[in-house]
Amino acid sequence: MRYRFEESLFLLPALIMLAGIVLAVVAPTVDDAIGHDADVPVTLAMSANAATWLLATVAGAMITTVGVVFSLTVVSLQLASDQFSPRVMRSFIRDRLSQVVIGLLVGTFFYCVLVLPNISGEATDPAPRISLTIAVVLTLVTVVGIILHLDHLARGLQVGNVVRKIGDEGEAVVAAAGQLPRGLEEIDPHGLCAPDGATVIPCSRNGWISQVDAGLLLRAAPSGTTVRLETRVGAYIHSGEPLLTAWPPPPERARETMAAAIEVADARTMLQDVDFAIRQLVDIGLRALSPAINDPTTAVEVVLRVGSLMRAVLAAPAAPAAVRDGDGRVLVQPWNLDHVELVEHAFDQLRQTSVDQPRVVATILRVLRMLVTHVREEGRPEVVDALDHQIRLLLDSVEARDELHPEDLRLIQDLRSDDTDPADHSR
Repeated sequence: MRYRFEESLFLLPALIMLAGIVLAVVAPTVDDAIGHDADVPVTLAMSANAATWLLATVAGAMITTVGVVFSLTVVSLQLASDQFSPRVMRSFIRDRLSQVVIGLLVGTFFYCVLVLPNISGEATDPAPRISLTIAVVLTLVTVVGIILHLDHLARGLQVGNVVRKIGDEGEAVVAAAGQLPRGLEEIDPHGLCAPDGATVIPCSRNGWISQVDAGLLLRAAPSGTTVRLETRVGAYIHSGEPLLTAWPPPPERARETMAAAIEVADARTMLQDVDFAIRQLVDIGLRALSPAINDPTTAVEVVLRVGSLMRAVLAAPAAPAAVRDGDGRVLVQPWNLDHVELVEHAFDQLRQTSVDQPRVVATILRVLRMLVTHVREEGRPEVVDALDHQIRLLLDSVEARDELHPEDLRLIQDLRSDDTDPADHSR
C-alpha cells in the first residue's frame, strides 16, 4: 500500500487538497469567533473589496498553473520514456516534490474558492484577517514550490540523476532482502521434494510477482506444512499456472490465505525485486548504444552504476532457498535468482551490444575486474568464475571484429590484467 501510494500522482495531492478544504472551514470559523475587525498580530488588514479581488486572482492563477505543471510532468514522462526507457517513468511518477506541488496548487485553489463566500459584500468592511493571511502564505509557499519543482525537474532529467536514483533504490532492496522475517530460520532445502498427492494452488490472475510475505504465508498454513513457491519475485505468471505446492494438503480456506500472501501486480515493482533495478539500468544502456541515439558516454555512466549496484548485490547473501518457522512450517523457494544469474542479467546484453564501442568495452572490463577483486575478498569462487566468463566472452567478441584498430584492441586486451591501472584516464 505504501508503494502504491508513492507511485500515485493522485493520492498525495488529494490529501493536501483535503487539508486545504479543512483549513478553509476552520479559518473562517476562527475569524467569526474573534471578529473581522479584531487586531490580530502578524496578520494582514484589508478591505473586503481588496480581499475579494486578491482571492479571486489567486484562485484563477492556481488552477491555470495546475495545467502547466501537469503538462510539464507529462512532457518529462515522455522524454524519460523516449530517451531512457519506459520502465524508468516510475521514478518520475514517484517524485515526491512533484506530488506536493500539485497538491499545493489544488489545495490553495480550493481554499481561496471556499473562503470567498465569507467575505462581506460591503466593499469597505474589513476582511477576515486570519483567512486572508493564510491565503497569502499558501500562495507564497506554492510559488516557491513551483520554482523548486522546475529546478528539480530539470536536474531530474539528467541521466546521472536518473541512474543514481535507480541504483540507490536497488541497493535499498538488497539491504532489505538480507533480513529474514522475525521467527524464521534458514534451512537446507535438500530432500524437500513434493510427494504424490501434494496440493497445487493455482494463481488467480495474470501479472508480475511483486512480493512474497513469507511470514504471512507460513502463518496461514497448518503446523508442519511444507510449501513450495513455484515462481519467483520478478517473474510473470499466467492465471491458472501453479503458484504454490503444499503438503500435507491444507484446508480450502488456508489455501486462499496462503495465495493472498503473494502479491501479483499489473506492473513490475521493486518491492523485493533487485533484478528490476538491473533491468532498468541495462535498458538505459541499451537505448544509449542503439543506432538511433548512439550515446556511448551515457552507456559508460550506466555501466559504472551497474557496477556499483552489483557490488552491493554480490556482497549480500543470496536469498534463502528454504526457511522454517517455530511450528515446523517450511517455505521452499527453489527458483530464486542466484548471484551467477544476476551477473548474467547485468552484463550479457551490455556486453553483446557494446563490442563496436571501445570506450564502453573498456569500462565494462574495468567494472568486471573490480567485481572480481571484490567477490574474491568475499570468498565466492562461483561468482568469480561467472565474472571471468563475462570477461572472456567480451574479449572474444571484440577480437572477432575486424573493424577495431590493433592499437585499440591491444589497450582493451591489457585491461584484463590486474597490473593495469583501474582508473579511467579518458575524457
